[in-house]
Amino acid sequence: MVTAHPLPEGFTEIEVFAIGTALLVEALLGFCLNGLTIISFRKIKELRTPSNLLVLSIALADCGICINAFIAAFSSFLRYWPYGSDGCQIHGFHGFLTALASISSSAAVAWDRYHHYCTRSRLQWSTAASMMVFAWLFAAFWSVMPLLGWGEYDYEPLRTCCTLDYSKGDRNYVTFLFALSTFNFMIPGFIMLTAYQSIHQKFRKTGHFKFNTGLPLKTLVICWGPYCLLCSYAAVENVMFIPPKYRMIPALVAKTAPTVDAFVYALGNENYRGGIWQFLTGQKIEKAEVDNKTK
Repeated sequence: MVTAHPLPEGFTEIEVFAIGTALLVEALLGFCLNGLTIISFRKIKELRTPSNLLVLSIALADCGICINAFIAAFSSFLRYWPYGSDGCQIHGFHGFLTALASISSSAAVAWDRYHHYCTRSRLQWSTAASMMVFAWLFAAFWSVMPLLGWGEYDYEPLRTCCTLDYSKGDRNYVTFLFALSTFNFMIPGFIMLTAYQSIHQKFRKTGHFKFNTGLPLKTLVICWGPYCLLCSYAAVENVMFIPPKYRMIPALVAKTAPTVDAFVYALGNENYRGGIWQFLTGQKIEKAEVDNKTK
């Protein structure tokens, strides 16, 4: 079946296989880690706190990214997109929905941590649920815009998955990109920067650093930055001179976000890590570990 379809233009046999394999590994690893985060939240009573609900939101979004990557991996091994133009639009929408929800939820966690450590105010269930719903509805709003004509979803350079079409660089694309990047990358990034800077100063005064305050923002920039840079460059210059295989790299880097997020927000969270350990081994978490202050 694989040999029935020609290689995508600009790619060699080994490059197509390597991209498909990378997508598959990213999908499986990220899905397993975030699936473990979700199941642990469901099974371990001590983990079910308002703050961890926001961590759950990240894990749900990241599982969605992994499903999106798995579909792209399957299509890459086939060498073509088998689901038609409508499937491409759905795939593009799904990818953007889960990616934007993940970024917004990360900013929500930063906001919660700022108040927890700097103002000593605890998050209430109603507030946490409202923030989670807002993050997903906000992501859905921006993801549906290309389906309505503001922006457009089309095939990635490999033509085995779909995303925002940056190949035209016309006014429709530029206006959508400007608004999208402002509200879904720059503002969440600013929230995370200011929140974690304040937390870092608080930790420095007490001399007790409970987590790496620079890691969440670095994760956002490293995972999503290359893709944002490519799309932003496409707004001012024609990026089609860049070989297709190099234009696929930012998308592959972005797909590592679910795995990295799992280590930053769940496994890197002493409270959540203890809950995952309890789920896997059956050993009860010590009271000190479930204290919300250790998150």
